[in-house]
Amino acid sequence: MPLSPEQAQEIEQSRAQSFTTRRATVPALEEILYQALPVLDHGFIRVVDYMGDDAAVVQAARVSYGRGTRRVSEDQGLINYLMRHRHTTPFEMCEIKYHVKLPIFVARQWIRHRTANVNEYSARYSILDREFYLPAPAQLAAQSRTNRQGRGEVLEGADASFVLDLLKRDAEQAHDDYEAMLNEGSQGRPHDPARAGLARELARMNLPLSTYTQWYWKTDLFNLLHFLSLRADSHAQYEIRVYAEAMLETARRWVPMTHAAFLDYRIGGAPISAKGLALVRRLLAGEAVDQAESGLSAREWRELMALLGRAG
Repeated sequence: MPLSPEQAQEIEQSRAQSFTTRRATVPALEEILYQALPVLDHGFIRVVDYMGDDAAVVQAARVSYGRGTRRVSEDQGLINYLMRHRHTTPFEMCEIKYHVKLPIFVARQWIRHRTANVNEYSARYSILDREFYLPAPAQLAAQSRTNRQGRGEVLEGADASFVLDLLKRDAEQAHDDYEAMLNEGSQGRPHDPARAGLARELARMNLPLSTYTQWYWKTDLFNLLHFLSLRADSHAQYEIRVYAEAMLETARRWVPMTHAAFLDYRIGGAPISAKGLALVRRLLAGEAVDQAESGLSAREWRELMALLGRAG
């Protein structure tokens, strides 16, 4: 997880400072504030700012619900209620900002979540570092035969070595060519004053999607949880899932009651269709029902049986 000397110095200076404030702070999150938490081979996430805590969620809910919330005696119970019934606005009262270093192909998936403020490193203005993602051997898998978006069996032996060698060779060659086009001198290529370098905004075109980029990503708690519900899911692509898992840990430190409710009702829970719920009621009544008469497609039947822990 290489940090540039400037980034390391910035982190050290930021962590050395402390401020007296009347704002709510969270000691568990303060412990890791500004620290770079490693992800993948060269990536990281770090929390650089936040606003609010579990109490802010509760406060917002009690303002909006008024007298009706007097029946809720504990904050955890209220947060559970909000999560269970999908009352989202109180969670929007909290915000968090991350600094993220990630491969470009992961960034292209991530940016589909359009409910955040994003400012990305500019390769028109600055030169991208010679860093690119190389999968660990356990992540080199063949295309799944049943899922067009998924992975199948892990490659081994000569097949794995062949792919890793290709990935590394192509990435290094592309970056060599990038530097040559820039003509600014690096990696043993001295600056040639007799030759004009290509504009940075054009030279970047040849770089692979495995190249690392960086951005600041700010969002509210509700939209963070929505992001995590999709990207921390076991079906998400590994390379973005590990970022989501690291962010889920920061959420645990930041809003532990909300985190617990999220694990219970979102990560650990599951939606069931009206037909699926009707089937569950029939099964609870003791009926013997098969897929053909369930009203469910074969795929939905298998998914529901797996959810219920029954043989399909």
